[in-house]
Amino acid sequence: MMLTPRISGAFSCPKTIVNETFIPYTVPMSIRINSRIFLMAITAFVAVFIVLLPAIDRRVCRKLGLNLQHGLSENANADALLRLRQLVLYAVFLVYVAAFLIIVFFSRSTADGYQVHVAPFQDLYNAVETERGLVDVIVTIFREGIAEGLSRVDIIRPQDIAQVYLNVMLFVPMGYLLPYVFNWFRARATIRPVVACFVISLVTENMQLIFRRGLYDLDDLLSNTLGGFIGQLLFLLIAYVVTHPDWRRELRSYHRWKRHARHMTLYPFARRIGLSRTTLLATYEEAVWDFYVDKLGFRVKKQVMDLKDMETRFLLVMGSSQVEVICFNKKKMIPVQYLTISARNLTKIKKRLEKNGIQVGDFHRDPYTDLRCLSFTGPDRVCITVIEQQ
Repeated sequence: MMLTPRISGAFSCPKTIVNETFIPYTVPMSIRINSRIFLMAITAFVAVFIVLLPAIDRRVCRKLGLNLQHGLSENANADALLRLRQLVLYAVFLVYVAAFLIIVFFSRSTADGYQVHVAPFQDLYNAVETERGLVDVIVTIFREGIAEGLSRVDIIRPQDIAQVYLNVMLFVPMGYLLPYVFNWFRARATIRPVVACFVISLVTENMQLIFRRGLYDLDDLLSNTLGGFIGQLLFLLIAYVVTHPDWRRELRSYHRWKRHARHMTLYPFARRIGLSRTTLLATYEEAVWDFYVDKLGFRVKKQVMDLKDMETRFLLVMGSSQVEVICFNKKKMIPVQYLTISARNLTKIKKRLEKNGIQVGDFHRDPYTDLRCLSFTGPDRVCITVIEQQ
């Protein structure tokens, strides 16, 4: 395939390829990307955005009495205000996506042919010259300092360095906003955002190649993923405290437990262990069917009858949760029992419980996690608590 002059990803400038084939390509952007003022402006904008977003978010929520840690809020209209907050975050993300699409696709005209550049960071390598090679520069940095090491480097194509830098900066907000806005990314904030940035960059490069709006550039894929990784780290360092203010204390507690438990029996298998089944006692089958199946919506996966003791055992399932209920089928004194589950959107759950004739108390705070929860009573003295899932 004949290579054409590079017009890389979001920010680029024409280059001369090895075979010196030149196809004119116009990018409708008159900004000098190698301008120090432009680079400083982009950096300042991203930095201010990353710092101000969680600061404003936390201050407004505190003033309105909203709890962002899924705890009990002071404001009576907390549910509506939290939904409004989420809509504002969606709007911020959509504005960024719109700007991203304009820069990547709609700010450029269609090229005459398909363009591919797969040499990783070749242009960045050719943008600098050293007297004794890159290894000498690295050794000098370690021995004599960064300033002395960089003094041995001559930049001959600053626009290539600026191009890589700007492609990194383009994806820093992506890696930052994905876990900030969406619960799914926030649940695994150490891996999911950067993987998503890689996939998004890969799709973008392929779309640019298909529609001939830019070129398929391996440099862009790598620099965009690096930008997403930086944005992910910035979220963990700056914005994670908005929803997890005690993360440092929890991390220290985790490390103390890890030092203690690493020599214990189950520690090597901890990641694959899950508590999936709870056992409850009941008197009669009718009450089990009426409450757990008809009102709460559990599915009876299996029913076992013990003819000798005249007991019936039910295995009730809902998603990955399992509840075993042992029915004695006779009048019997059963002690108080407790069942705790976690779920999202407790407000809707409360309304649906009341709609099905189940009396539910007011929201209250879980003493161990400070999360919001609600409680109601089932048959056979079963106290059921639903905790807001993070």
